[in-house]
Amino acid sequence: MSVRHFLTLLDLSPAELNRLIQRAIELKAMHRSGKRHDIMRGKTLGMIFEKSSTRTRVSFEAGMTHFGGASIFLSPRDTQLGRGEPIEDSARVLSRMVDIVMIRTFAHQTIETFSAYSAVPVINALTDDFHPCQLLADMQTYVEHRGSIQGKKVVWVGDGNNMCNSYINAARQFDFELVVSCPEGFEPNAELLSRESSRVSIERDPLAAAHNAHLVVTDVWASMGQEDEQKQREKAFANYQVNNQLMALADKQALFMHCLPAHRGEEVSAELMDAKDSVVWDEAENRLHAQKALLEFLMFGEQH
Repeated sequence: MSVRHFLTLLDLSPAELNRLIQRAIELKAMHRSGKRHDIMRGKTLGMIFEKSSTRTRVSFEAGMTHFGGASIFLSPRDTQLGRGEPIEDSARVLSRMVDIVMIRTFAHQTIETFSAYSAVPVINALTDDFHPCQLLADMQTYVEHRGSIQGKKVVWVGDGNNMCNSYINAARQFDFELVVSCPEGFEPNAELLSRESSRVSIERDPLAAAHNAHLVVTDVWASMGQEDEQKQREKAFANYQVNNQLMALADKQALFMHCLPAHRGEEVSAELMDAKDSVVWDEAENRLHAQKALLEFLMFGEQH
C-alpha cells in the first residue's frame, strides 16, 4: 500500500474524513471506559517542532501513549534541520528510523518537501498556510453536539489565516456554507476563495455575517510570528470581537469555537469563553481523539 500523508484536508476523501470523525468518537469512548487499544505497540512517532505548542505536543504524545507506542520530540535545537541540513536529507534519514512523522513548522513548502522524500506517513501539525488537525477536532466537536455539519452555515470571524484556509477546505470536504468576516487586507488565500466561490463568501460586517449561523469560529488577531503587528492588528480588528451580542444573531442552537490559546477581551469576550454555547474545551480535548484516529488511519488504513 502506498504511503498516505495528511498535509491538508484534501488528502483524504470526504467519505474517509467522515469515517475518521466517527472513529475519533469511538476512540474517545474507549479511552473514557478504560479499554486498552495497543495498536501502536513497538511503533514510534517522530515529532518535529519548529513552532512551539501546548495542545499539539501533548495530544500527539498522549495519543501514542494510549496506543502503547512511543514518541520522540525534536525541536530545532535537537536536530540538524536547525543547522541547515537539507529537508530532503532529514526526511530520508528520519523516515528510516520512525514509523510516522508529524511536523509543526512555518512554510508549508517545508512539509511538502519533507513528505515527498519520506518513506512513512507525514502529518501537518500546523504550517503558516493550513492547520488540518485542528479542523478534525472541530468537526468531531460539532458532530458530537449537533450531528452532521453538512448544509449548515459556518461563520469565520477575524484574520484569514491558516485556520481560515483550512475552514475553506473543510467547507468543500464536509459540504457546508462558509462566510468569512474579515477587514480588508486580511482575507484568506485568494486561490482557495476562487476555487470554492460557490460555497465560501466574504462579508465585512461580522454582525451581518453571524445572522442564522450554526457555528461561529475565531482565532487570535496576531498569530505566532506576527507579534510585531499586534498594535496594528488590534486597530484593524477592533470591530471583529465574537461576543454575546454577535452570538445572539446566530441560530439559537449555534456553537462557538476557538482553537486556543485565546486572548480574552480581544477576539473573544471573556464571558463568551465560558458560556453554554462555547465548546472550546471539548474542542481542545478532541485534538487528542481526532489525531489518534488519524494516526491509526495513516498507519493501518481502516482495518483496525
